Amino acid sequence: MECVVMVVNGLNIKRSGFTVAGAIATTAAAVGLASPLALSQEAVIQIDGSSTVYPITEAVAEEFMGQNRGTQVTVGISGTGGGFARFCNGETAISNASRPIKSSEVEACSANGVEYIELPIAYDALTIVVNPDNDWVDSLSFAELKTMWEPDAQGTITNWNQVRSSFPDAPLELYAPGTDSGTFDYFTETIVGESGASRGDFTASEDDNILVQGVAQSENALGYFGLAYYEENADRLMAVPIDGGNGPVAPSAETVENESYPLARPIFIYISAEAAERPEVQAFVEFYLNNATTLVPEVGYVPLSEEIYTIAAERFQSRQVGSVFEGENTTGVSVADLLRLEGGTQQ
Repeated sequence: MECVVMVVNGLNIKRSGFTVAGAIATTAAAVGLASPLALSQEAVIQIDGSSTVYPITEAVAEEFMGQNRGTQVTVGISGTGGGFARFCNGETAISNASRPIKSSEVEACSANGVEYIELPIAYDALTIVVNPDNDWVDSLSFAELKTMWEPDAQGTITNWNQVRSSFPDAPLELYAPGTDSGTFDYFTETIVGESGASRGDFTASEDDNILVQGVAQSENALGYFGLAYYEENADRLMAVPIDGGNGPVAPSAETVENESYPLARPIFIYISAEAAERPEVQAFVEFYLNNATTLVPEVGYVPLSEEIYTIAAERFQSRQVGSVFEGENTTGVSVADLLRLEGGTQQ
């Protein structure tokens, strides 16, 4: 799915509801303010990828187009894997990603001559949610999540009391991102121990709003997605504290910042090195980094430190291509330390 994020009649679209309907409603002719950057009236920036990163990039696009008349930014939601497929085929300028680029995607980009600049843009807390009518789950451990989601659970772990004996004898209804999702890759690697290793008998969607609706409609449901989608729907979902070995911790900006939440991770944008030479793309990325500390928390995520944004800006300005995160499980990773490394994994 692709939508065009626009400023309508010179006014910013309200960002507090990034639903499918809301995204479609923002598709319109761009009418912005006078452009301080004098960018081309025909400029178009195509972006696709992660639904987790989408709310941030959508917010940045709205603000950017409000200041740059005629610059059109299209933002698609095809999942991290789907976004990289288009990006490595040269179809998009920027790819949103909720995980680092995979080796197979590096090879695909290399085969097509696509070099890229990797930039972390925020922290997310992967959030496990249940229905508010669920009165038995007070927390879940990594081991219990693995019991629910590992491949051997398919067709065998079908009731809540099979996860913990004190849970009720009620059907376990599971919702999760699809296999093109970086959130799916991250969750399976962190919880199950292997990226992509999961039971298959769950309701899957690359659109997190569909997952929200599924969990909100059944007291027996459980799902997972990015923190912003929980916070946007906190009135009809309940976040589950997660025990990664040091006791249960609930997801929040505070627990991400103090590094106590065990499912916190950085999220990214990848910019085509060729596209980065276009003035509108350069201006957009610089605007993104300069305004992230304000816009990231507006849509429910956690901003990086000023130091990390400065390092990221330097990487972009110097056109440092390649990845320092490739193949890394980013749970607990020091983003600043990795970004300080020179070179990284070059193509």
